[in-house]
Amino acid sequence: MSRVAKNPISINDGVNISVDNNKVIVKGPKGELEFVLPETVSLNISDEFINVEYNEAVQQSVALAGTTRSIVNNMIIGVSQGFEKKLELIGVGYRAKASGKLLELTLGFSHPIKYQLPPEVEVETPSQTEVVLKSHNKQILGQAAAEIRAFRPPEPYKGKGVRYSDEQVKRKEAKKAAGAGA
Repeated sequence: MSRVAKNPISINDGVNISVDNNKVIVKGPKGELEFVLPETVSLNISDEFINVEYNEAVQQSVALAGTTRSIVNNMIIGVSQGFEKKLELIGVGYRAKASGKLLELTLGFSHPIKYQLPPEVEVETPSQTEVVLKSHNKQILGQAAAEIRAFRPPEPYKGKGVRYSDEQVKRKEAKKAAGAGA
């Protein structure tokens, strides 16, 4: 039994939803998204809510129902409000500069890193050590943020690297120097 799939999805104002041959199309002020429904799951669309329908006797249907509900809900939120991820660059000389769909990062390597963003993602750099990514597609936004973070993930000793703004880095203690009289 899927507890997530039993929750109805509320439809925001200005969002248009249509289902055609197991293809969900969500249109809103921020853009348009498409998703192909699994064969064992269907949507029941009313004026204000969407309910996910599935066969509780089939295990695969139960497993996909909650995922489908979350994806459709994120599509509705994305086309009406959008999503945002913030990254911080922590380290001496670490900088970021955005120009259009190109993000140029200086992360302590011998060369600057030029990252080409996907067309759905917009980038801002409010300061040299902050990167703000915005998109209506949560999956592509998360992937782009993860790829940027992977260039220099935070290290546990000094905490230097690229991290999400809400990320907590577990710090390790450095090795103790051996005693002089030992």
